[in-house]
Amino acid sequence: MSRAWLGQRGQPSPGPGPSPAAPPPEPPPRRGTRALALLGALLGAATAAAVRVCARHAEAQAAARQESALKTLGTDGLFLFSSLDTDGDMYISPEEFKPIAEKLTGSTPEASYEEEELPPDPSEETLTIEARFQPLLPETMTKSKDGFLGVSRLTLSGLRNWTTAASPRTVFAARHFQPFLPPPGQELGKPWWIIPSELSVFTGYLSNNRFYPPPPKGKEVIIHRLLSMFHPRPFVKTRFAPQGAVACLTAVSDFYYTVMFRIHAEFQLSEPPDFPFWFSPAQFTGHIILSKDATHIRDFRLFVPNHRSLNVDMEWLYGASESSNMEVDIGYIPQMELEATGPSVPSMILDEDGSVIDSHLPSGEPLQFVFEEIKWQQELSWEEAVRRLEVAMYPFKKVSYLPFTEAFDRAKAENKLVHSILLWGALDDQSCRCSGRTLRETVLESSPILTLLNESFISTWSLVKELEELQSNQENPAHQKLAGLHLEKYSFPVEMMVCLPNGTVVHHINANYFLDITSMKPEEIESNLFSFSPTFEDPSTATYMQFLKEGLRRGLPLLQP
Repeated sequence: MSRAWLGQRGQPSPGPGPSPAAPPPEPPPRRGTRALALLGALLGAATAAAVRVCARHAEAQAAARQESALKTLGTDGLFLFSSLDTDGDMYISPEEFKPIAEKLTGSTPEASYEEEELPPDPSEETLTIEARFQPLLPETMTKSKDGFLGVSRLTLSGLRNWTTAASPRTVFAARHFQPFLPPPGQELGKPWWIIPSELSVFTGYLSNNRFYPPPPKGKEVIIHRLLSMFHPRPFVKTRFAPQGAVACLTAVSDFYYTVMFRIHAEFQLSEPPDFPFWFSPAQFTGHIILSKDATHIRDFRLFVPNHRSLNVDMEWLYGASESSNMEVDIGYIPQMELEATGPSVPSMILDEDGSVIDSHLPSGEPLQFVFEEIKWQQELSWEEAVRRLEVAMYPFKKVSYLPFTEAFDRAKAENKLVHSILLWGALDDQSCRCSGRTLRETVLESSPILTLLNESFISTWSLVKELEELQSNQENPAHQKLAGLHLEKYSFPVEMMVCLPNGTVVHHINANYFLDITSMKPEEIESNLFSFSPTFEDPSTATYMQFLKEGLRRGLPLLQP
């Protein structure tokens, strides 16, 4: 009769007659082996328990240190301490204390940027750039309407004291602009990222509780140095998406490129012990004309667009933690611009023998250089380049958003409804951090919404301030009426509308209400007007789709045949 050892399945006994030799069965495990295994398991469990105890002890110690620091320093003092304690170990290292030392002593160590580690080349060309700066107009801020009630002068001190550029004139080496060169084989008009955006609606945003920007790396260095001409604390990477810098080729010749770029960056205007005050221009845009090896710069300009009535977002904390109340406002800065004084020129002029030639004439005037005319072989218009950079930063701009009055003219010509968004800050730049940011990063860039808007609507977005100005303009009654019909339906902060070509609003929804209902469970929504469609998994997209379709249902029968 066959027999199986513990832990093995029994096999049927072989029949009579010869059979191949089978390996001898394994002996049962010895008691000593089982004892060792049991001991190992006990030791492992004990180790895991000890690790958990140590972790809880460490957490308790950290909490105790935090509580002790709060008692010793108070809320504001702990806020200042935490802003310097970047690694959160409750100790201030010399490196962490450096910003305070620099402020108290008035000395700043030389920056050790990667590009600056290269030895200077006496034969290389240099470019002189000038900064032109006109400070923000306080009367354009919303808070100015009530005399900045509840806003202390200390809160706005960094803004009020920023009246001139930090460095009115700076000399750069031409090679510092190499990051603006396109990747090999880059097509005309096809955007690429100089500094990629690392944030999205899914990753959240970076901390508001910061005073000093991190050291720039790689291609960030030249952007940081340029923006430092305006203010000593530029943040090359913004707290909110989309971050970074994007560029595209707009002209190509045998030896030169013209590169247009768009940069999203912001500034911290406060220092300890004040609370953080963030200054976020709508965008920096501009162009550079440079040789294909970046040894010569023909032209450079960077600026904040000032064609809209508002172009800067401002946010400041009212407490000593990340969860403290934050105040938000928006305003207008007339000029924030960098421009080259002329093409880059050699820093030293050598003759055929390698001897240095005096760079000034006997009269004392500098030598004048003559530059060849550039003959471009391929060119792209500025307007088209702007559009492509916008789409790279904001995919929702795959839909054309026309100026307000132009949109209604187009709707009349094509007999379509108007999809209009009215808000207090721009929808397609960094001067709006309200609900508009959520809309453009979610529903407005979703494929179903893009398709429906392109097929069935003429789209536009407008600033409340601009429509108020349009409404008060007596010269054009038709435009007055359009603006008035919109403002009648507007509620802070963002109102989405579906309109007839004559401006009549047939359907509208406020962004706050929209965000509220899309955060609810389907069974919690009483009205079937904004019910969730089984076609789309995303509740926001489904709800916005329902909003647009309801607008079509109400508006299409009213269109003139």
